[in-house]
Amino acid sequence: MPRTFLITGVSSGLGRAFATAALEAGHTVVGTVRTPDHAAAFEQLAPGRAHARVLDVTDTDAIAPTVAAIEEEVGRIDVLVNNAGYGVEGTFEETSLDTFRRQFDVNVFGVVAVTQAVLPRMRERRAGHILFVSSMGGLRAFPGLAAYHGSKFAVEGIAATLAQEVAPLGIHVTAIEPGSFRTDWAGRSMHRVESTIADYDKIFAATRERRLAMSGHQLGNPAQAGRALLALVEAETPPTHLILGSDALRLVADARSAFDAETAAWSELSESTDYPDGEQIA
Repeated sequence: MPRTFLITGVSSGLGRAFATAALEAGHTVVGTVRTPDHAAAFEQLAPGRAHARVLDVTDTDAIAPTVAAIEEEVGRIDVLVNNAGYGVEGTFEETSLDTFRRQFDVNVFGVVAVTQAVLPRMRERRAGHILFVSSMGGLRAFPGLAAYHGSKFAVEGIAATLAQEVAPLGIHVTAIEPGSFRTDWAGRSMHRVESTIADYDKIFAATRERRLAMSGHQLGNPAQAGRALLALVEAETPPTHLILGSDALRLVADARSAFDAETAAWSELSESTDYPDGEQIA
């Protein structure tokens, strides 16, 4: 059945791949872009079914009117894909508070604002699918990505909570956790904080060089990610999480195993903080 998708950030990368896959499958896609030139290029992908809207997700005052206009001019939004975002690379100590704020403005608060604008109509219709493009970096961490990991861990918590709140209303919620895909994320799209503290060179310098060298050679195929998204949307009972990429599967599993082992090793101390007459959470 043809659906109408709203996908944020479709100018390039995974957002473009998601949009292209949906259009090739016969769906209608409204994609947000940052410039009129990008809007024109996107609409040429499928005239009449590819609709562009110039929108900066940090301009929260513009989001609700944009969503209302989409529903009136294009049709009901069946699938929301919160894709717009970017990465910040730099050690925690060297990353300014303003840089942290900007990262969260785009990756977290922009996502919240778009979702809150779309959700009421989905709730009224008792139907819809909301997808959050998180990252394997929302499930585990690496040195030098504190701002990015913080934003994606936040998205994971928001998505997990929302999924439980709206499931009884007929709305599906899925967090997608991609691994390394052959996009510009680690290249021109990455904001790199200048490294000035030599104490971090041993742990961070090689990581930065390796990430730069890998850009353009990553394992993940964006077109395959687009096909995976369509399979997810077509599923009768979609998952609340979908990891994309064999690298992400391995790295997330490694982190979870380490977490479980550490939790078990310290469980006696963890349990020592209870009141003896307290009640367990159901």
